[in-house]
Amino acid sequence: MPEPDGGPARREPFRARLPRGVLVVVALGGLLGGMARYLLGLAFPTPVGKFPLTTFAINVSGAFLLALLLVYVLEIWPPTRYVRAFAGVGFLGSYTTFSTWMVDTHRLLHHGHHAAAAVNVFGSIAAGLAATVLGLLVGRLALSRRARHGRTGRYGWWVR
Repeated sequence: MPEPDGGPARREPFRARLPRGVLVVVALGGLLGGMARYLLGLAFPTPVGKFPLTTFAINVSGAFLLALLLVYVLEIWPPTRYVRAFAGVGFLGSYTTFSTWMVDTHRLLHHGHHAAAAVNVFGSIAAGLAATVLGLLVGRLALSRRARHGRTGRYGWWVR
């Protein structure tokens, strides 16, 4: 909408429109998700030239958890400002990793493991989609069970 003098409307800068608490929880979630991914990589290292099972498992489990979380955040829990920002954007955003997936694929190709690289790319996509569908189904099952049992219970501090 234009200003009264006919000029273009001025918008507040993005950072002024985003509550500081949201940025804090995204950063905290990102710190924890990145640490979780790093620690899993240390605990289950991938030998050179082998299939990167740890990265594969991290990305697929992240797809499942994100789908499940979104059903809870959008359809089960009351509106909240912080859960999706912390868990979805922050934690799962840094827990899952496109860059490591591509570096692992490059390493497989570089060492001549073309079939493993193809399985890594296409298998990750297929497994990620399947995990997402499964997460949505599990979340919707929980939603239907809550509705069937008439639960509208109280929620904790995390959904305020």
